[in-house]
Amino acid sequence: MSQKMEFQTEVRDLLHLMIHSLYSNKEIFLRELVSNAADALDKLRFLSIANPALLPTDTELRIDIAVNDETKILTVEDNGIGMDKEELIQNLGTIARSGTKNFMQSITGDAKRDVNLIGQFGVGFYSAFMVASKVEVHSKKAGEEQGYQWTSEGTGDFSVDELPKEKNGTKITIYLKDEDDCKNFSQDWQIKSIVRKYSEFVTHPIYIHSLDKDKKENIERLNEKPAIWRQSAKSIEEKQYKEFYELVSHEGSEPLAWSHNHVEGAQEFWSLLYIPSKAPFGVRYASENHKGLKLYVKRVFIMDDCKELLPNWLRFARGVIDTEDLPLNVSREILQSNKIVANLKKHATKKILDILQSVAADRKDDYAKFWAEMGAVIKEGFYMNWEFLDELKSLLRFKSTKTSEKEVVGLEEYVARMPESQKEIYYIIGESVSTVQGSPHLEACRSKGYEVLFLTDAIDEFMMQSLNEFKEKKFHDVALGDLEFEKTKEEESAEKESKKTFEKLCETLQKVLSEDVSEVRVTSRLKGSPCMLVRATGGMGAHMEKLMALQGMEIPKTKRILEINPEHEICKNLLKKAEAGEDLGSYPAVLYGQALLAEGSVLPDPAEFVAAMNKVLLSK
Repeated sequence: MSQKMEFQTEVRDLLHLMIHSLYSNKEIFLRELVSNAADALDKLRFLSIANPALLPTDTELRIDIAVNDETKILTVEDNGIGMDKEELIQNLGTIARSGTKNFMQSITGDAKRDVNLIGQFGVGFYSAFMVASKVEVHSKKAGEEQGYQWTSEGTGDFSVDELPKEKNGTKITIYLKDEDDCKNFSQDWQIKSIVRKYSEFVTHPIYIHSLDKDKKENIERLNEKPAIWRQSAKSIEEKQYKEFYELVSHEGSEPLAWSHNHVEGAQEFWSLLYIPSKAPFGVRYASENHKGLKLYVKRVFIMDDCKELLPNWLRFARGVIDTEDLPLNVSREILQSNKIVANLKKHATKKILDILQSVAADRKDDYAKFWAEMGAVIKEGFYMNWEFLDELKSLLRFKSTKTSEKEVVGLEEYVARMPESQKEIYYIIGESVSTVQGSPHLEACRSKGYEVLFLTDAIDEFMMQSLNEFKEKKFHDVALGDLEFEKTKEEESAEKESKKTFEKLCETLQKVLSEDVSEVRVTSRLKGSPCMLVRATGGMGAHMEKLMALQGMEIPKTKRILEINPEHEICKNLLKKAEAGEDLGSYPAVLYGQALLAEGSVLPDPAEFVAAMNKVLLSK
């Protein structure tokens, strides 16, 4: 006898909301039904350990999906544990018994379009009503004789009838709505695509049944690829790892390295993480479009670009994290505040840094190539990150005054080869290696045998705000005016004498260049160049000014210091002119313009500089 029952009031409201306004991505219903079927198979396998009669040895636990494009009917069937009459009423007639009210309260604003909210409240089955005008659930519990069918149109009521069923398990029949975005789910290509997207690595085989043009049934398995991250690392060959990398990355190149882990304890998860050998397309730009790690829950695909699992400065990494402890339909909002996700992120970050440390130590040439491709991305990690600063420092690589064309140097190596007299780590920031390697700012360090690091990435200005020291050695920008080295008494005496001798020239140049420089002074740092521009501590550097200009930002007017070389013939000649009271003519403009060009800056008025240069060349 058919038994007809009404849904609870709040369940009716929930169904109405779900059907009419909750989801924009309707394909999610199939993921839910397949996952429920896989759970039913797992339950049967578990119970059969204590009661082997429930699962004959020759039984293949499986999921079968059938489509019929003529009738617009879709079925999802498993031969799992099944349900009796009471379970059909409890499980399908009472939605989310422990959390329906909470679920209803959470559906506000943007959440109404959040395709990931549903699973945390255990209402996944009801997503079928997004595409169905009617749903039938025909089930027989393993070990029992009688089968039952639950039927509903997703409105106010449902019915449960006795209906014989030969084998245990559950068959869900979906009568698709006559709407374009619903009836398309009767086409086999659509179902294949969805299953391979979400359920390709489900443990149990999934088969699709469809009819060809001659009405003959075709049966095809949709999930033959193994979830190798769930297997023992000892059982996986290098070839398999490389093949799987292509599957998750689509990069067309081999990975640089990888890490395969299984963590048990308070929470259980698996991870298979890869470092690309080539920079993924667009990875240098910190946009929202980059692909991150794939998130799986119990082998079921959840997200393709789960940015919550990695910091943005490791966005080049690829791979999979699969956990047992998250709800199947975990939302973005939950990911951002979930302690389990925080632990997964910490694990993934640490493992990727470990891989990079290993490659940097054991495969220096490979790491140098990797650094050239993705070093600028890693440098972003110095911004607002205090947890992994030590690891990041050890990964840094630089061109320098002592590296060859293909070499780079790390901070460990740099400090190890510092002369005993060198107290700080010196660096220079500029647009390119070719620009900085000829800078007059390097002359003093070169004369002392001190190595200077070249920082030529746009991110370097920001990185140095957090990179203050390494192994108790402070970093010092050689473009700063406060750079001082230890001097002998003779050197101090000579510098004092030079300042006194060139006082008149400095005053004259300062007067002429007052709109451009804050001070003109003598320096002992220059060895071959007549002059250079330096900035005061806290002042904005030339490279930062250039970056701001390129971004269309307003640049505050900052005057730097012009330092002149008392040993250079140009400065000596100008001193004679100044002492004789002669007009210096175009020389100040040429000196200033030359200092700008030497540091890689743009001349404010190139035509004016050329005119000044011509006058100097013509003068006697």
